[in-house]
Amino acid sequence: MKFTCEKALLQAAISTASRAVSPKSSIPALEGILLEAGSDLRLTGYNLETGIRTIVSADITEPGSMVLGARLFGEIIRKLPDDIITFQSANYTVNIKCGMSEFNIMGTSSEEFPELPSVEYQNTLFIPQSRLRSMISQTLFAVSDNESRPIHTGSLFEAEGDTLTVVSVDGYRLALRREPIDKKEGADAFSFVVPGAALSEVEKICGDVDEDASVIQGARHVMFKVGNTMLVARRLEGEFLAYRQAIPRNNPIRIEGDTRMLLSSIDRVSLIISDKLKSPLRCIFDENVLRLSTKTAIGDANDICPLNGNGGGLEIGFNNKYLMDALKAAPADRVRLELSTGVSPCVILPVEGEENFLYMVLPVRLKAGE
Repeated sequence: MKFTCEKALLQAAISTASRAVSPKSSIPALEGILLEAGSDLRLTGYNLETGIRTIVSADITEPGSMVLGARLFGEIIRKLPDDIITFQSANYTVNIKCGMSEFNIMGTSSEEFPELPSVEYQNTLFIPQSRLRSMISQTLFAVSDNESRPIHTGSLFEAEGDTLTVVSVDGYRLALRREPIDKKEGADAFSFVVPGAALSEVEKICGDVDEDASVIQGARHVMFKVGNTMLVARRLEGEFLAYRQAIPRNNPIRIEGDTRMLLSSIDRVSLIISDKLKSPLRCIFDENVLRLSTKTAIGDANDICPLNGNGGGLEIGFNNKYLMDALKAAPADRVRLELSTGVSPCVILPVEGEENFLYMVLPVRLKAGE
């Protein structure tokens, strides 16, 4: 195998493929990157759960394939001068030259690298990369890390008509984003669950551009195609939460507020809370104000945030982090909080426009004197 390639392009491709490389595996080849030089240069990382393949522009003079240790290969390329890299291999010895630098390292046979799963095209949707990225980032925080319910360690993708809905739940909160899709092929309505770990990588691969990414649903896998990069992940199987029934919408209390002001007030009273010193966020919704307080062994904190609406003195406790996560992710300057009782969930929605996001946070029980 022999090719020449720009350092910056090769470095970016290694960085992308490395995201799916196993840091430690019983199959040594999975700790490496598969390089395949044919009509183009392909780099593949695979950890048996998620696979990433990216294509890089290179001048290939001799085709071939081999596996190189991802960490060493990545470090070598990263530290080479910004110039054209010449790569050639013979009998698994790889020679890498760039400027005045030269390395000779050992690779292994590509036959030891497991094949990426093939994805049968059942249904496909097309959505701008920037939109897909924001939908993932604004719901990923609510994915569960509890392996006892594996289905909730991923996000539900639900395509219906010309709309895509992404939902994450973890038993304490729910995050939902809804956006239009550009095009769809296959069934009119379909859904699947993508592991959170794979979505975290898709978010990094997507650029802040309007070019379409395609999402392909197969029988057991799902594939994301973003530019010259493809990610394949195993779909999660099981019964996802019936989220529509779980969200209470006939709430008698509806209050509107400025997202940043709410965040700032919660952030201030959270200063005395830590991993060792936990405290619920005590909220009292009065007429046009929200009174916030926390109390731990080192002291107490109080704050008042102006709101529009009357909460009738409703007192309710929340996990401060869960409420802040929802407000940070909310893509709107003003939000509406819907409440019912001190033991019912709080639903957060946009004040204006379409209901393109919804967050639900469950309350925590308040003790007297806390």
